[in-house]
Amino acid sequence: MERLVAKYKEGNLIVLILIGMVVGVVIALISPTAAMAVSILGKLFVGALKAVAPVLVLVLVATAIATKPVGVQTNIKPIVQLYAIGTFLAALAAVIVSFAFPVTLVLASGADAGLTPPQSIIMVVKGFLVSMVDNPINALAKGNYIGVLTWAIAAGLALHHSSQATKQVMKDTSEAMTKIVQGVIRLAPFGILGLVAETFSETGFSALLGYGKLLIILVGTMLFVALVLNPIIVYIKMRKNPYPLIFTCLRESGVTAFFTRSSAANIPVNMALCKRLGLHEDTYSISIPLGATANMAGAAVTITVLTLATVNTLGISVDIPTALLLSVVSSIAAAGVSGVAGGSLLLIPLACGLFGISDEIAMQVVAIGFLIGVVQDSTETALNSSTDVVFTAACSNEPLNL
Repeated sequence: MERLVAKYKEGNLIVLILIGMVVGVVIALISPTAAMAVSILGKLFVGALKAVAPVLVLVLVATAIATKPVGVQTNIKPIVQLYAIGTFLAALAAVIVSFAFPVTLVLASGADAGLTPPQSIIMVVKGFLVSMVDNPINALAKGNYIGVLTWAIAAGLALHHSSQATKQVMKDTSEAMTKIVQGVIRLAPFGILGLVAETFSETGFSALLGYGKLLIILVGTMLFVALVLNPIIVYIKMRKNPYPLIFTCLRESGVTAFFTRSSAANIPVNMALCKRLGLHEDTYSISIPLGATANMAGAAVTITVLTLATVNTLGISVDIPTALLLSVVSSIAAAGVSGVAGGSLLLIPLACGLFGISDEIAMQVVAIGFLIGVVQDSTETALNSSTDVVFTAACSNEPLNL
């Protein structure tokens, strides 16, 4: 048994995850009952990631700031700039694709499911500011990463001039949390197995057939952003071939994010990848959790495409200035996405408000989003989360361990 465990630890994690995916599909096809039984593995895996991520962020950020030598600058500003540029360009690409390949929806009544979307951009900004001053215990318990980041930065600044003994304790705690996260990530193949089995046993492909064209537009645009738009941005920043970095991030971050469907749950995975790439911890410990909330290219695509699909369905004409405004609104709204599965869908009514579309109709579109969420939300999260590492690495001045 010990030899088997040792061999598992030495195995290639990506290969093991792929094996877990295949086994999950096979179990779902052979016995849906067995698939639901093993789905507990996926729930445990996602639960463990969500549980450890807020504490990891708090400890790493506070430690990075408290122990940072005087005069050493982090590289956060250019990363945040790339986050903003990437999200806006993704929304703009979604507008262009939607104009080139218009799609309509079949709207049904009574689909609001009791959801409560924000009513304006002001509400999104207000929510962001309120999240910053959330009770730290509540922020940790509920996974409010804006609040966690705010308190971590405050704690780090307060402890910046503390004794070396205190700073050493913080470093030791940081290393302990990192080891815990590495242990959780090592169990990813089992978690992915459970998630895949549950997904295929519950929905298969039946929920996707009715919205094939819409899915093609959504997934195609996200793939364009991941494989064309992001590489162009990275090339302009790094002035060298971006694809080794792009493919590494898609393989080691995107695959896990695809099945967890949660940018927040994928934070520990991204942290581990940044460390393996040789990036500075005092930079990525801030940029990665920030990206899980603010860097939302996939969410911008989802909000834009579904909004314009609704506009086409209702026969509303859209001019170029309004389309550009929608790109800006989608970019800002995407930054308010909660970082959990399906978060971007709740921002669709906000964008629909630009065209005078009622909440009742907008919430029907949200319901359609949940129907196709098996693929849409998974692809969106894979793009969002992998791009966090892509842009963080692109702004690094150090050679990358690809």
